[in-house]
Amino acid sequence: MTAIGWLQAVIYFLIILALTKPLGLYLVRVFEGGRTWLSPVIEPIEKLIYRLCGVRVDEEMPWYTYALAMLGFSLAGFAYLYVLLRTQQWLPFNPQHMPPMAPDLAWNTAVSFLTNTNWQFYSGENALSYLSQMAGLAWHNFVSAAVGIAIAVAVVRGVARTSAKTLGNFWVDLTRATLYVLLPISVVGGLLLVMQGVPQNLHAYQTVSSLEGFSQQITGGPMASQEVIKELGTNGGGFVGANSASPNENPTPFSNFFEMLLIFLIPAGLVYMYGKMVKDTRQGWAIFTAMSVIFAIGFTVAYWGEAGGNPLVHQLGVAGANLEGKELRFGAAASALFATVTTDTSCGAVNAALDSFMPLAGLVPLVNMQLGEIIFGGVGSGLYGMIVFVVLTVFIAGLMVGRTPEFLGKKIERREVQFAILAVLVTPVLCLVPTAVAVLVPQGLATLSNNGAHGFSEILYAFTSTNANNGSAFAGLGSNLFYNIATGVNMMFGRFSVAIPALALAGALAGKKASPMGAGTFTTHSPIFVGLLLGTIIIVGALTFLPADSLGPIVEHLQVLQGKTF
Repeated sequence: MTAIGWLQAVIYFLIILALTKPLGLYLVRVFEGGRTWLSPVIEPIEKLIYRLCGVRVDEEMPWYTYALAMLGFSLAGFAYLYVLLRTQQWLPFNPQHMPPMAPDLAWNTAVSFLTNTNWQFYSGENALSYLSQMAGLAWHNFVSAAVGIAIAVAVVRGVARTSAKTLGNFWVDLTRATLYVLLPISVVGGLLLVMQGVPQNLHAYQTVSSLEGFSQQITGGPMASQEVIKELGTNGGGFVGANSASPNENPTPFSNFFEMLLIFLIPAGLVYMYGKMVKDTRQGWAIFTAMSVIFAIGFTVAYWGEAGGNPLVHQLGVAGANLEGKELRFGAAASALFATVTTDTSCGAVNAALDSFMPLAGLVPLVNMQLGEIIFGGVGSGLYGMIVFVVLTVFIAGLMVGRTPEFLGKKIERREVQFAILAVLVTPVLCLVPTAVAVLVPQGLATLSNNGAHGFSEILYAFTSTNANNGSAFAGLGSNLFYNIATGVNMMFGRFSVAIPALALAGALAGKKASPMGAGTFTTHSPIFVGLLLGTIIIVGALTFLPADSLGPIVEHLQVLQGKTF
């Protein structure tokens, strides 16, 4: 562990902290219908979209109508992408003459990008046409992120409103998230990536001779435009199989740092937006503090694990950090930071092979996802997931002091707790049960490239990642019909089985009256509350997975110390 390694992380966090309030204020203006500096350019386009689609801006929806609109839009998006992947051989912008995807892989991929997961059982440069990359995957990168933001805004409205029956208009929130937030940042960010050397063209792949005299194929394509939204929208799917470890997708230390900033940018801004919309910014900063504490702990463990190196290599007289599976231009510190950032969110992009991390360092991304992707989390999904935990924390605090729990002056009763518990139970059930099935059936072991504890970790990571809508992987697990179907179902439930209870919870809170907070009211912005929130997250989230994690990374760590490899 070096001072430069720590300095990278500190500078990164300070920049995120500095950007949180300005972006949060901008988000408030966007979703409260205020005028922004982009309005003269975007407002005419926005109104044209509403006119063409028949959207009535002033017509708001109750939570169940909002949820149905979200599900209908998502179903249409799934069908569109599935057909595109199955017919890409007949469509334009296919200079490499890519064949159609197999039905089960197309199903898995369509669900993956629909749900903002971007799990990839394929290498993009060997499987997808440019049209599929641009009009299929990149398009979903925008709209799946916009859906997450829209749900978060609706949930915040439910928390902020009193005696209300509606949460806003899904179509308006979706449009504004895309036009005012995702597109402007992506245009500027995409140009910055092009300046760093990320390709943006429609050329066929180039075959060149290397300095050693070998023939090498250089991948081209519209890469920068997809790279920027993959990070900004916390999607994570790579244009090429190597993802952000590729020199094309991530050519320089600046591009690496910039991509990490994009990943945390909107989730952090949404937290401040929450504080402003509930008219108490202390609420937002309390959540931001809880997220930051878990982020700092995770990075510390990951960096320690990688910087400490492999004890088996040390026995050979070679000291230093673990550099297997890493780009040397990034090293252990930037690789550990990138892995922590992408699994603190639902991004899943990688700039190093997680399969090559030391066991305890590899445990960090796994635990980050097992907590429910709430450590800043995906665009939108992290905020509404954390609000669910806030409601549970308030309920537990009420039980501890023997009084009716209240959240921002609203009583938390049985109905709200049921919705919160339903959302929280999704992650452990849909991570652990499919993992147990996979290790018992031949199809689940057929494509496993490692045995023992590491092989178990690969299976556990796959179902944890897909359920958390993250998309990163321990790459030793191969694709087959079983995993294509099982992980696809897992991604679908991971997205909608949390979003719908969160919207129902928001609808229930919106309909409640708020009582003035008195001297005995438990505040939800104090250091005590932050500590209780962290305790609830750890107890409800992390400890549920301790037995499974013990069979995987923890056992592997102990076996490595004894000289065993997999």
